[in-house]
Amino acid sequence: MATKELRTLRVRARAMAVVATLAAASLLAACGGGTTPSSVTTSSGGGGVTPDDHPKGTLNILVSSAPGSDAGFKAVNQAFQAKYPDVKIEFSSIPNENYPAARASRLSAGNIDVGLAGPQALPSYVPASNEGDDARLARAGGFVDLTGMSFMKNFTPSVLDVIKFDGKQYTVPTGLSYYTGVFYNKAIFTKYGLAIPTTWAEFVKLCETLKSNGVTPLGIGGKDSWPAGLNMLAAVQGLYPTTQDKAGLAEGLWKQTLKLTDTKPVAVLERTKAMFDYAQQNFAGFSYASIPSGFINGKFAMTADGTWDETTIASAAGADFSFGYFPIPTSDNAQDNAYLGGKVELTLAVPSNSKNQGAALAYLQFFSDPTNYQTFLKLAGFAPSQPNITASPFLTSIQKYTTTFTPAWDTIWVANSKAGPKASFPFNYPGIAPLGSGTAAQAAEQAQADWAAGN
Repeated sequence: MATKELRTLRVRARAMAVVATLAAASLLAACGGGTTPSSVTTSSGGGGVTPDDHPKGTLNILVSSAPGSDAGFKAVNQAFQAKYPDVKIEFSSIPNENYPAARASRLSAGNIDVGLAGPQALPSYVPASNEGDDARLARAGGFVDLTGMSFMKNFTPSVLDVIKFDGKQYTVPTGLSYYTGVFYNKAIFTKYGLAIPTTWAEFVKLCETLKSNGVTPLGIGGKDSWPAGLNMLAAVQGLYPTTQDKAGLAEGLWKQTLKLTDTKPVAVLERTKAMFDYAQQNFAGFSYASIPSGFINGKFAMTADGTWDETTIASAAGADFSFGYFPIPTSDNAQDNAYLGGKVELTLAVPSNSKNQGAALAYLQFFSDPTNYQTFLKLAGFAPSQPNITASPFLTSIQKYTTTFTPAWDTIWVANSKAGPKASFPFNYPGIAPLGSGTAAQAAEQAQADWAAGN
């Protein structure tokens, strides 16, 4: 078995051990065998706790890393400690690929007061064995129930509906991100008289024009594998533009009324392959972190990325560099390409075995205050998940693509734990050269074989 697969199994086994541990702790507390931290008082909140008025002690915060959100959290942390000097914040930002293992280990040790969580209910057609660890944790009492907390009223109700689990709120949304588009260099577009493309044919023509003038159309970081998946998500977004389209695709694959080798699913990989072909040479050896500087220095005209990276690009480039953002138009129909796919960003939760729940809830209350939240957003680059918050000029510039929120494919798809690794997404973009060695059709055949093996 591959090392990556073994690591995944170990992380999942550790997470399941955490579920069992927290479930037992929750049961003991319910039977009177547990104790409530002295800093916590009862309230009308669903979890029976409330933020401390005068928090103190150590507050352990664990999040996954990104330059923008890290800067936003650090600004909020500094302001929180200035207001509550008796609190010492221990802030840890972990690379995405290492976060699940780090969180599982620290949850088991009761060493997280504020962390990330995202419990999601399974569609009826997905077997219960595929339920995520966070859903199991929430159901076992592993997270403090935030339902009824006054600070939750600061957030947009429709956003809270998206992250609700079993009718309860366990998480605080830090914002929204969109990631089925490309950043583009306005100076290069102006130099060659290029307009924003609205169909796949126009996008191909644009890329060919750039190539004919010696300009690399796309910058892709393939060394980390996943960032290249943003191109795949863009292909799904255009070919399955609505929430209903994506949900129908997911259900059809699970019920086996659709195959990954059918014409339209193969088209997803074909268009992903085309984007790979317009990228810089040997992009599989480029890290994701190296792409913004290459984009700023004009090594390529566009880069597929999430809106979260706008603050990184802007801060590194300076005022003289002008760039914009538009949906990658992977459909032949312009209307299908009218909106960006997105997600509710990092969602914060308080584990039920937190040693400082009162301070943790005080932190969430502080974070949720519109003034502090605006500070976070300015640095993080997320779109607001609260009403009446002024969006940044960049986000304002792409509002026509975000007036209708459409969830990206990865927020709808539920992976099958019994299927093979080539059907994880389930579109097998890592199987396409140069990340892999195959064509789009061959990658689709591999994915279908792995998917069929798990059903």
